[in-house]
Amino acid sequence: MRCPWALGVSEAYLAYHDKEWGVPVRDDRRQFEFLVLEGAQAGLSWSTVLHKRDGYRSSFAGFDPVAVAEFDEARIEALLGDAGIIRNRLKVRSAVTNAKAFLEVQADFGSFSEYLWGFVDGIPVVNHWATQDAVPASTSLSDMISRDLKGRGFKFVGTTIIYAHLQATGLVNDHIETCFRHAACIEAAR
Repeated sequence: MRCPWALGVSEAYLAYHDKEWGVPVRDDRRQFEFLVLEGAQAGLSWSTVLHKRDGYRSSFAGFDPVAVAEFDEARIEALLGDAGIIRNRLKVRSAVTNAKAFLEVQADFGSFSEYLWGFVDGIPVVNHWATQDAVPASTSLSDMISRDLKGRGFKFVGTTIIYAHLQATGLVNDHIETCFRHAACIEAAR
């Protein structure tokens, strides 16, 4: 059995659920990738973003925060003409702003992953939801991290976006209990 949200959308969506969502991510470049993608999703479906992921990878220097932090106005304008990504000025600009803030967090904490995983003492929060309807859109944890990120200058990091980020990067295991990935993600965290 799988989480109901993963069914009937596309093969790419199913593969994302089966191989990525909820697997603990401790690599900074992957963390940055998900920050960019989750910010791009705001107001859209994850399926839309997922299908543009390769476009983002190409246009955003393989999600290298050092390179993205150096994007100037000309590069931002060029990105707004790129059909391979979501062409929203605020979202594109926020990726550049967030890259700069991301580098500051790395400098302060050694890595962005150390900073983020510090909120859960390095151990994923494992929830035991019986149904998809029970899974919240945000929690006190995402509220706290969202506030902290905003205080550090990040954009498009509201509590719902951050909760989705925590789920995607395995800081929170929100696979429903009957989903075959629930136990697999617990194992991946060990």
